[in-house]
Amino acid sequence: MSDADVLRVAVLADTHAPRFWKGCPPAVAEHLDAVDLILHAGDVCTPDVLDELREFAPVHVVQGNNDGPDVAAWGAPETLEVELAGVPVAMIHDSGAAAGRTGRMRRRFPGARLVVFGHSHIPWDTEADGQRLFNPGSPTDKRRQPHRTLGRLEVTDGRIRRLDVVELD
Repeated sequence: MSDADVLRVAVLADTHAPRFWKGCPPAVAEHLDAVDLILHAGDVCTPDVLDELREFAPVHVVQGNNDGPDVAAWGAPETLEVELAGVPVAMIHDSGAAAGRTGRMRRRFPGARLVVFGHSHIPWDTEADGQRLFNPGSPTDKRRQPHRTLGRLEVTDGRIRRLDVVELD
């Protein structure tokens, strides 16, 4: 398999513009230059963030609890299910409490092999019963985390080749 067969995806959540995102931070932009697609798990807050991200690559986004009708009008549903290079992926902003999350997401998205979510600003990566749950954290508002973060996903031929959290500072 060549690198040309790999779909490279940036995974973002909780950018919170304009309070924390006043334009694409250089540390984020350097990770967007070579991607084929961007997933944003909500709390964009203003659709101009999505316009800016779309300059790098096509964007799939879901609504967060801080997103208004303008983000929904841009094309952000509450949940989204897509197939990326043969991998069924679901997106939701708030997956609920950590306790019981794996079972809850399995019931909500039974066909998804990967569920991307946000809301907590806390990176999360776990797998249970063939379903991987991934929160990239926030590239702008780290809250109580040591670093601002985003996710890097590579998929090919129906499998996840790479999925990790990238520390930005």
